[in-house]
Amino acid sequence: MRNVGTVVRGIRTPIIKENDDLASIVVESLMKAQESENFEFRDKDIVAITEAVVAISEGNFVSVDDIASDIQAKYPSKNIGVVYPILSRNRFSMILKGIARGMDKITMLLSFPSDEVGNGIMDEEDFLNSPFTLGSIISEEEYKKYFGDFLHPFTGINMVDYYKELVESENCEIEFVFSNNPLDILKYTEDVLNCDIHTRNHTKKMLINNGAKTVYGLFEVMSSPINNSGFNPSYGLLGSNKSTEERLKLFPKTGPELVQRIATKLKELTGKNIEVMVYGDGAFKDPVGKIWELADPVVSPAYTSGLEGTPNEIKLKYVSDNQFADLKGEELKNAIKEEIKKKNANMKGQNLSLGTTPRRLTDLIGSLCDLTSGSGDKGTPVVFIQGYFDNLAND
Repeated sequence: MRNVGTVVRGIRTPIIKENDDLASIVVESLMKAQESENFEFRDKDIVAITEAVVAISEGNFVSVDDIASDIQAKYPSKNIGVVYPILSRNRFSMILKGIARGMDKITMLLSFPSDEVGNGIMDEEDFLNSPFTLGSIISEEEYKKYFGDFLHPFTGINMVDYYKELVESENCEIEFVFSNNPLDILKYTEDVLNCDIHTRNHTKKMLINNGAKTVYGLFEVMSSPINNSGFNPSYGLLGSNKSTEERLKLFPKTGPELVQRIATKLKELTGKNIEVMVYGDGAFKDPVGKIWELADPVVSPAYTSGLEGTPNEIKLKYVSDNQFADLKGEELKNAIKEEIKKKNANMKGQNLSLGTTPRRLTDLIGSLCDLTSGSGDKGTPVVFIQGYFDNLAND
């Protein structure tokens, strides 16, 4: 009988640098961990690699000048509306620097009281006591009057001030407008860059259908190389992170090839069918700071086929309290085992995930990995998971 369910291990690796053979490093690090920790590889184990080291190893970087060049080519008017960027020094400030370097004026439309991923731009109590509603258009002067003293509770920074100083340092003019309707940017300019992440396609379509002249999404900036730069054909600048004061690391583009190489190498070495994925931000929300972690365009940009779909499971407490309310002890456990076996035999999908919230496997596993590896100095960009697909029927 198994007394342990899912086990998650952060795997230490060498520091990953540009042009490293990441597949070999991942496999070698796993084999060393297996030797030192004395675990056995099994079918349906999962190996996950953080997107950051994938992008670093493939050298997928762009410079601020690269961004400026691409923006200039797309917007010859030199006057651009920037819609719904997230409020982040790490995620957007370098992008904004490139936009400003290529433009003469930026009109920035910001949502309120927070951005797309939950970063606040004003105190919500102050907002409730103000003359504005969620349907208002708030000018820059009105923002300064009513909310200008707002500081982010974690960073202690007012991002409006921060973005204004950054743009002006590039000899570019900036005007802020606050609205929860993206179409309001068309009152100021017909040339628009929509920077939202998870609603990007809908926003772009709205702008085009309502008279915008030139519209690109941030996912279309640096979607092809500029002067031998990095690029991402699917996500452009979405998912990028600050690398230096003049360079950004993009979301990786070689993930599908990488996960297959690692899976093949592990099959050769262990004889087991091990699933492999690349993960970025987890899909969860901080209940205190109210920040939704997922600033990447997807949790997992690449994974092997065994990680497709959603969990096929029942919720034990739901079944125990309803279907088997009169049972307990071993009798209850055996009854639930039989119910799980019936569910596993149900290949057509009826009554799946009874009592649970359906989510994609890659979102769930990627969130687990993100929480395990963190974004600091743990030194574990690889996460190894065992028993994720086990249940009571596997005893």
